[in-house]
Amino acid sequence: MKKIIFSTMMAVWCTTALSAQQFKISGELRPRYEYRHGFKTLTPPDKEAASFVSQRARISFDYAAEKYKVFFSLQNVRVWGDVLTLSNDDKWGVTFHEAWGEYYFSPKFSIKVGRQEINIDDQRMFGAVNWVQQARSHDALIAKFQTGEKGELHFGFAFNANGESLFEEDYTINQYKSFQYGWYHTDFNSGLGLSVFFLNNGMPYQEIIDIDNTDQKVVYSQTLGGRLTYKNNRLSADAATYFQTGETPTILKIDKTDLSAYYFTLNAKYNITDQFLLGAGVEILSGNDTGSESSTDNAFKPFYGTNHKFNGWMDYFYVGSFMKSVGLIDVNIPMIYKINKFSATLIPHFFSAQADVSKLDPSEPDAYLGTEIDLALGYKIHKNISFNIGYSQMFATETMELLKGGSKNETNNWAWAMITFKPTFFNKNFNK
Repeated sequence: MKKIIFSTMMAVWCTTALSAQQFKISGELRPRYEYRHGFKTLTPPDKEAASFVSQRARISFDYAAEKYKVFFSLQNVRVWGDVLTLSNDDKWGVTFHEAWGEYYFSPKFSIKVGRQEINIDDQRMFGAVNWVQQARSHDALIAKFQTGEKGELHFGFAFNANGESLFEEDYTINQYKSFQYGWYHTDFNSGLGLSVFFLNNGMPYQEIIDIDNTDQKVVYSQTLGGRLTYKNNRLSADAATYFQTGETPTILKIDKTDLSAYYFTLNAKYNITDQFLLGAGVEILSGNDTGSESSTDNAFKPFYGTNHKFNGWMDYFYVGSFMKSVGLIDVNIPMIYKINKFSATLIPHFFSAQADVSKLDPSEPDAYLGTEIDLALGYKIHKNISFNIGYSQMFATETMELLKGGSKNETNNWAWAMITFKPTFFNKNFNK
């Protein structure tokens, strides 16, 4: 790790010494304790709660010159105790979370290439998933265009392989083979903002040739939609809708099926006072009817979004699961209080299945899945240090139990505490 960090620092420093404008070295240390007893899924009666401390450690190098930028972010993610105290090796080692360069052909056109986070709008469709200690980044190329004073247009491209090879081989990593996306955003003087988004997403699957042979193919789905935002002194609101079509792999990825799905959300927040904000929102993701014999997949898939931010912090939906399930209707009422260095957030969520669930069980369960209550408190200890704690509880129904397993009668809860250090070690503008 020391050799990697030293070599990176020397490479960037040599560049800055020749033609630097600005060079910054920053870090992040984020240990987090979690208590899980019903996180992501309902707790079975014979299971005890899990407790552990996970930790992210990052160091970032940010260099900006007249015509280009270069950014490196190295990180180590661990769970306390996952290696021996006398170990001379680390379980996960040091990885590049980001390593990209961006060249400005003109003030209005640039290309950014390398390992990078992709964050679009509210991060529903593309996001960094910052809550997860390792977070998400992509190997991609993004072409950026400035369209007028308040408009921007991006085109993104990714193409993945297992590694260097002499001949074509199956892609064995559990993610997309390729994607292409376009995103346009502009703001208007009236407080309105508009975004339009398109994603062509390529997923690998195995096409069955005969009983002993398969051939890997790539199947493409298309996501198209838009988002409106509005903000004045005290009121903010947003609405978005997306549609998905094309084809998608089946659950076992040994065949493909047609995809036809939709998404809709509407949210509003109002600052009742300078300290207190009250909101209300609804989000609808289409799903598949239980017992349906249709060959079309109707479940909407927010492929690369920051899904922990949505549908409750206990991650019951769309965080590693639920992609081909019965869909979701989420009615939520966020309440946020902020004063000086202290903040408090309380969000009740009322969950229902969007699709028909009557055939889950002979008793014909109701579409209502349950209520989740999320609470988080935060305090800024220092300008570079923050402390946060949270508690969530799921009040599930029989329908949730049938979908997720476990027991609705258990106390399904989750608690966490986290401290974040974000120091700036060095920041120099060499033109001053």
